[in-house]
Amino acid sequence: MNRIIFILSLTLSLTYQAKIMNDSLYIGNEISRMLDDCDACGCAAGNGSSGFESLLNPQFIGVKYFAQHYKAKENLFVKNLTQDQYFNTLQVWGKIPLTKKLSIYASLPFHFHEKKTMRGDININGIGDMNLMGIYRLISSEDNFHQLNGGFGVKIPLGKFDEKGISGVNPSFQLGTGSWDYQAALNYKFQKNKLAVLINTDYTVKTENKKHYRFGNQWNYAMTGFYQVAGNEKTIFSAKAGLQGEVYDKNKQFDEVLPNTAGSALYGKFGFEASYKKFSLGGEVMLPTYSNLAGGDIEAKSRFSIFINFGI
Repeated sequence: MNRIIFILSLTLSLTYQAKIMNDSLYIGNEISRMLDDCDACGCAAGNGSSGFESLLNPQFIGVKYFAQHYKAKENLFVKNLTQDQYFNTLQVWGKIPLTKKLSIYASLPFHFHEKKTMRGDININGIGDMNLMGIYRLISSEDNFHQLNGGFGVKIPLGKFDEKGISGVNPSFQLGTGSWDYQAALNYKFQKNKLAVLINTDYTVKTENKKHYRFGNQWNYAMTGFYQVAGNEKTIFSAKAGLQGEVYDKNKQFDEVLPNTAGSALYGKFGFEASYKKFSLGGEVMLPTYSNLAGGDIEAKSRFSIFINFGI
């Protein structure tokens, strides 16, 4: 808890950014957040879910903190979900333009996870897997009300994969998958005056690692509405709310399907973004409306994230 308070204090001590387009709500595409939040079963086993960047900033570098809480079965002989699992990630991320339509997105996370068991707390921490993606603007209407963006990328296995960790209820209690995984994403944006709607989807194909373990492929989808509550030439404050869903295929080992490793979850979410000149600050809370993970052995509880970006 002290570490979490320290990280939040450090993040909030920085300032925040955005670009302004007259009185309209200037929103960039959201795929990077879809790729940077973590799996419902844990940060390492997937890329995550929530968007390409700051809503108020299409090109940026920044820092993000992301926390998840789950309940899991202690072991096969326990009926109740008694084990608390906490997944925490602090990451550096950014989106850099190469041309008018093409950008490169990258993120590098540091994980510190904890699960509380009857035999004591178990903690792991270290660098996670790196994400790299090319993002291309496919369609943009003349009035700028409609925009469609697509991306294709790769997850580089920099995080440690511990073979012993896959024997627990949640095999995703890892720092990394140990595998090269491939990602494709689409983002549609409708924006008019102070109102905007974003619809996102991405799919990750996960490959077998050196330990002959393969995490299940992952599909994320989300729809979020945004409204500019206040703003002037230098500052903007926007509120957002929406739904986000995640679907996970079964894991495999030596090409054999593993039981109780697939699942799905649906979250309701709400948050904000504030901006001042070249800085933006944003936060989001996610609460599950539906959770069926690992055959019911894992229950999603809550998620929280906060980020600060600098426009480039």
